Order: sequence, then structure tokens, then C-alpha cells
Amino acid sequence: MSKDQLIGGAILFVCAVVAVVYLVALFGYQQLIQPWLNIGSGADVRFWLIAIPVFVAFVAILAIAHG
Repeated sequence: MSKDQLIGGAILFVCAVVAVVYLVALFGYQQLIQPWLNIGSGADVRFWLIAIPVFVAFVAILAIAHG
């Protein structure tokens, strides 16, 4: 394997882990996370889990359009 393929595989692995953690946090917060880490109600956490990526995507689109 070349260096580029190893880097691509690492990026794929990190993205897959982030996607699994995101889905668990989005759909399983009250059952799995809240008993150990109570950072708010389920509705508040779900709101921020959706709002933050939307905001980042919006800013990225603005940056691309500006440049």
C-alpha cells in the first residue's frame, strides 16, 4: 500500500468512528450517555447535535462562495 492509501484508510476509519459516535449521541443519548454524562435534556442535546454541523456547513459554503 502506498502512503496515500494509508492516509485515505485512516481518514475513512476516523470518519466511520465519528459517524457512529454521532448517531449514538443523537438517538441514544437518554439511554446510553445521560446516566453517565448529564449535560442537558435529550431535546437540547439533539438540537445542538443538529445545529452545530448545519452552522459549520453554512459557514463553509459562505467561505467557498466568498473565495
